[in-house]
Amino acid sequence: MDSKELAKIFKALSNENRLEIYKEIAKLENVDYEQKCECSISELLSCLKIGAPTISHHLKELSNADLITTEKNGKFLMAHINKETLEKIKSFIDLD
Repeated sequence: MDSKELAKIFKALSNENRLEIYKEIAKLENVDYEQKCECSISELLSCLKIGAPTISHHLKELSNADLITTEKNGKFLMAHINKETLEKIKSFIDLD
């Protein structure tokens, strides 16, 4: 992972609301990265004290930074932690 990609990721996570959203998605997925888990955006609305348009904006920023993926499931928008990006961040932090 190059410096430009890392800067984009850290910039996305430097916003308090985006960091909280990312943490909530991970929490709602039970942080079990070995199985496919998903988080409904409607669940985020009930957890956080920010409006739907604001959450939508932050989800777009997290998605642009490749931290999450989103998909429509019927009338719901589902968010998933991007496990590949997470592993790249882990290996960057673990500079052995």
